[in-house]
Formats: sequence, C-alpha cells, structure tokens
Amino acid sequence: MKPIKLTATVSLILLFMNLSAAQAQPSANISYNVSFPEAQAHYAEIEMHITGLKQNTLDLKMPVWTPGSYLVREFAKNIEAFSANINGQIVASPKINKNTWRVNTKGKAAVTIKYRVYANENSVRTSYLDVSHAFLSTSGIFIYPANMLHSPSTITIVPYKDWSKVSTSLEMVNNNPFVRHSPNFDILFDSPIEVGNQDIFGFDVNGVKYEVCMYGGGNYDKERLKKDMHAIIEQEAAVFGENPNKHYTFIVHNHLRGGGGIEHLSSTVLGASRDNYASEKGYQGFLGLVAHEHFHLWNVKRLRPIVLGPFDYDNENYTTNLWIAEGFTEYYQEIAVRRTNLYPPENYLDQIANEFNILENLPGKNVQTVAESSFDAWIKGYRPNENSNNTTISYYTKGAIIGMMLDLEIINSSNQKYHLDDVMKYMYNTYYKTKKRGYTDAEFKKGFEMFAGKKLDDFYKKYINGLDPVDYNKYLGYAGYKINDELADNNDAALGITTGTTAAKKVIVTGVTRGTAGYIDGINVNDEITAIDGNPITDAANLIAGKKPGDKIQVTVSRDGQNITLPVTLLKSNRVKYKIVSLDSPTPQQLAVRKKWLSL
Repeated sequence: MKPIKLTATVSLILLFMNLSAAQAQPSANISYNVSFPEAQAHYAEIEMHITGLKQNTLDLKMPVWTPGSYLVREFAKNIEAFSANINGQIVASPKINKNTWRVNTKGKAAVTIKYRVYANENSVRTSYLDVSHAFLSTSGIFIYPANMLHSPSTITIVPYKDWSKVSTSLEMVNNNPFVRHSPNFDILFDSPIEVGNQDIFGFDVNGVKYEVCMYGGGNYDKERLKKDMHAIIEQEAAVFGENPNKHYTFIVHNHLRGGGGIEHLSSTVLGASRDNYASEKGYQGFLGLVAHEHFHLWNVKRLRPIVLGPFDYDNENYTTNLWIAEGFTEYYQEIAVRRTNLYPPENYLDQIANEFNILENLPGKNVQTVAESSFDAWIKGYRPNENSNNTTISYYTKGAIIGMMLDLEIINSSNQKYHLDDVMKYMYNTYYKTKKRGYTDAEFKKGFEMFAGKKLDDFYKKYINGLDPVDYNKYLGYAGYKINDELADNNDAALGITTGTTAAKKVIVTGVTRGTAGYIDGINVNDEITAIDGNPITDAANLIAGKKPGDKIQVTVSRDGQNITLPVTLLKSNRVKYKIVSLDSPTPQQLAVRKKWLSL
C-alpha cells in the first residue's frame, strides 16, 4: 500500500474508485478490533465501531470473493454470533441475503458490531489461525458498510499471548505495529495481515523498502534470498520504468508441502515447502513464485482489465483477458529470472518448453480458447474435475506461450528495436497513470500492433479467440530455435488413464484422456481395475507392460459393485515431450533476435 500522505496515493485511490459515486456516498468513521481468545479453535473475534451515521438503515456486507482468486468462496459462511449494539442495547440485525445484515439506525449516529470468524482453511487466499500465528485474508475477515467502500478505517490487533509481530502493507498509526490504517476498503481487502512471531528480514531496492516475513521455519538462506530477490525485483521494475510502492511485503508460509501465491497491491502471500530451499530445483521454483507474484504489482493490480476495479464484491467480475493478467505474468516470471543471469539460458528454454508440453498434452486445447478460459475462470478454472483436462486449458499456460510468441513477433518485426516490455510499459503509462482506468481487449490489441508494426487480426483469430495449433517453430525460428519431440520415435502403447492406489491396494481410475484407448472403449473414472486378461491387479505400475499398439486386452473393472469386462484395443501413446534446440546455422538476424529475447 502507498503511504497515506504521499500524492501518489491519490492516483491509487482514483484507480479503485469512481469519484462521482464516492462523493454521493455517506461518510462514517470506522474502526475494528481483532482479537484471538480462542486461537486454538481457529477463531478470530471482530468488534467493529461505526460513528457518524446519518442514514436510516445500515446494511453490512461480507465479500463473497477475494481479488486475485477468481472463485466465489462465500466468506459469510464462516461468520457466527453476529450482533449489533446501539447505545448499549442489542438491536435487531436480520440477515437479508447470503452476505448482508441489516441494522435499523434511524436517528442513531453510532453502532457497534460484533462477530466471530472461523479461520481454518490453510491457503494463501483464505484465513487461517491457530496458537502459532494468524493469517488474516482481509476480504474474508472484515465486514463493510454497503455504499461506503471509499471510507477509511483503523484496525487494532490484539495479539494472542506472546505474539509480537504484525506484517502487512497497511500503514502503522503512531508507529504502533498493532494499529493499522486503510484509506478505503479496496485497499483493506488487498492488504493481508500476518500476526505472530514470524522471522522478518528486509532489503532496499532503489529506495523501496522490502520486508520478507517467514512463517513455519525452513532451510532458507536469508542472504542468498536478499541478493536474488533484489535482482529479480530490479529486472521487473525495469520493464515499467518505476516501482510505484514505497514499501512492499512478502508473507511466506512454509509448510511440509506448500505452494501457490496470490498478489496484492503492495504485498503478496506465498506458499512454500520449508525444506525445498536447499535444492536448486526447489530454490529456483521459489524464485519463480517470487517473480510471478511480485510482477503482479504492475500487471493486474495497476495495469488491469477494465472490469477488475472498482470491484463488485457481491458477484463475479468477468474478463476475457486473464491470459494477459496471469499468462503474461507467468511469462515474465520466467524471463525476469533469466535476465538476472542467476541461471543459464538453457534453464529458461526448458521452462518455456515445459509450458508447451503442458498445453499440448491437454485434449482441452482443442475445445477451449484462451479467451474462454479467462472468462470461465469463475466456474471452471478453480473448480476442476476429472474431465477438466479434456475440456479446458489454463490461461496461465497458454497465456505464457502467447506472451513468448508476441515478444518474438515484436522483436523480429521491429528489427530488435522493441519487445514485449515496450508494450507493457506503454499500456501501464497510458491506462494506469494517464487515463487512470483499466484497458479493454481492443486497446491492448492496439498496443501490441503499435510495436509489432502490423495488424494482429489473424493472430487473435487463431490463438486468442480460436483453436488453431500453435506454430512453435515459426516463432522460435525468429530466434534461431526449433522444437524437437523427444517421444516422436516411441511406439509405446497407452491406455490413456491415470490411476491411484488405495491403502487396501485397490487400483482406482482417476482420469481418462479423450481420444485414448481407455476413453474409446469405455473405462470410467472411479472404476476399480481388478484384472487385465484375467490376471489380478494390485499395483498400478506396468498395467500393460510388454504390450504394443494394436494389442487387444480384456480389462476387468468393478463399477458400482458390479464386475464388468471391457475389451480394449491399445493405441499408440500420443503424448509429446518438446525440447527447444538451436537451428544448426542460425542467421545473423536470428542471432540478433535471440540476443534481444534472452538478454544474452
């Protein structure tokens, strides 16, 4: 979050508010006390004080989703013991819909609201607390007065027992770390709070103060992290020409097995595995996560699709542009680490080839466009089922690939004068800084075309709104590379299923890939495979060992308590495993594009 007194904060608030609407809204003084008397049972207790009321009725609302995670999570489900008190008397506060309570305040200027929040969902996007710490994902903690999203608030944290630290991007009040201020609710809901005894260290990057807060321990090397995170942050800021923050907070939750992250305006929450920092693969993965979520402070938190702010906290906020907001961020997380020279170019090429493999091995690439994937994030992206691979793609993965394609197109078409960075900086300056609003799909397309020096109608028709196969060799060829399929010469037979083994050694089908032998011949998800060709099965490994494409087998399954034998004709595996390799004799032009692309 921007410091309260800085003029830049004004533009930040303008971004998230419609001033004419805000001026029409009533003003009030709002404060919260947050305490944890039953931390062992995962409860936070909230006391909300509102003064300066002038309306007859006060509606109090809990957001149904959190920005950055496109799923209606119904945070009101965790609220209990809601009560309203006016002048020392409990007053009626009926719930009028799933996330709204109504209080009759006619003639009353002040009201006190109390409620409890059950916080036991351990993820980067939801609140969790126990006796060791509290993570407050603020959109699921703080109820707000309807039509007062513009109102400032003060949050006082009452720590549990020996908790001594608070980590958040919200500003302190009178240098008290347990008292924080938010200029409005958009910023409050974009500023998670960590309370406990987390390990905190920091560093400065060109005048911006960074704080890293580690909960859960781990084998991390603070000095190495400081140096490498500093390098990544510098590379990302260089894309946009500035860092709009004065301070930024990384909240890192280290678990036995952890992952994921969620972006915020001036902070991020990361999930990590506490013992993975010592391996190069694990460490590079963590740096990629840092690079991804930190890049979001520009891409999506400020440079954003037009519908993503001001937010509607009651309903889904639809956009077809998550392939830019998330997919390009995925692309830049990889290219930013490449630019630091922490790892050789081959590491980056392997990462982008892995994106190819993920996309190409999904039958859903022939069903769902990347624009549709963005729009349907609310109903499909965060709600995968056993058939999702057959019908959907990830806007992260295909968006990252499109980012690479457009970067190479722009570099090649402009004779190395421009690259994707120039588009991102132009769009940031034009829409966030100058117009103070989000962009439309058509406006971003014009930005690409400006620096590519050509119309991209055909590109959009094929790859954004269409299902054309990606021409990897065309775009990689600009830089003197091509793809090799390391599985091209294999003649392996495949059933086309994924399985899991229960404690009782039952082999259960968990997925069936469209177009494969198992799909065509009727193997179902949740079937228990009991025998193949009459031979009992107790291990999922090597179900079809020694078989070849065209062989016919008898697969016996238990389905709903009945044994069924299915004749299956094995097919050749259609999986690909691409690797990016250099052309034998790249031209000077190709080498120049390569140098620009990979910062060689």
